[in-house]
Amino acid sequence: MIINNVFESDDVLIYLEKRNLIKQYKKAKNFILLWYFENASLKKREPKDEDVYYFRINKQYRAIWYIENNNFYILEIHDHQ
Repeated sequence: MIINNVFESDDVLIYLEKRNLIKQYKKAKNFILLWYFENASLKKREPKDEDVYYFRINKQYRAIWYIENNNFYILEIHDHQ
């Protein structure tokens, strides 16, 4: 599967900017785009039949996303702790 585009809402970008996570987010996102899933701690969320995933931005924050029509959609960033 090839991912064509990555879509983030303005709310996600504002959330990342407020917490100074832009650089860490881009690094983790690039790991996903390059298929280095272990480096970004990519996991599937429960229930597993919904195809919603999350990846680790840093120790505290996770990005929730899904793939549709070879596009990568970021749903939200949340505090994992």
